[in-house]
Amino acid sequence: MDAMEFFQRSSGKWRSQRTTHHLAFRQAEMGSSDIQVISLDAQDQKIVEICKMHEIDPNLATGGAFVTWDGSMAWDKNDENHQGSTVFAIVPDPENPRKGKMLRERGYAEIVPVVGLFEMDDEDGLNLITEYETMSSIERFWFLSPNLRIRSSAVKRFGGFNTSTFCTEVRIEESNSDSEAEILKDDVQFYSAFGW
Repeated sequence: MDAMEFFQRSSGKWRSQRTTHHLAFRQAEMGSSDIQVISLDAQDQKIVEICKMHEIDPNLATGGAFVTWDGSMAWDKNDENHQGSTVFAIVPDPENPRKGKMLRERGYAEIVPVVGLFEMDDEDGLNLITEYETMSSIERFWFLSPNLRIRSSAVKRFGGFNTSTFCTEVRIEESNSDSEAEILKDDVQFYSAFGW
């Protein structure tokens, strides 16, 4: 699998349950969010625009995704929200399409346009490494089944406030029958039993 196929498999609506570990405080915070992923082909105007934003030839991109989210965390204050959207554009290495640059309109750890590195690992997990001005992040996404995706991340802030996050994301199918819903439920229970 390459990164574009990973985004294509990720297309759809997802319900995410997350735990964020605030390492400096030795505390964990729970949260949830609704996520929508729309895969984009290389000719999509959003892909062309983000390539131009980062001064990269749009012809080098193979596509990407438009991602929106709406979530909440347990420690949120009244004026806090976790809503947003971003565009990912994939610019693979000419010699190895399973790694390359990942252009973002908005970063994971900082709300700024950023260029990170991606690599598909031996288990077809998508790994993203991003360096910001004041922090760095490592993210990994992988499928345990077609409708169950896992995401982990670690953010290292240069001031020493580090966090790690683990998310379980279940695909939401509006046309799910009761039997399909039970399969998703069984998947989550099976993998939760192993602490995944």
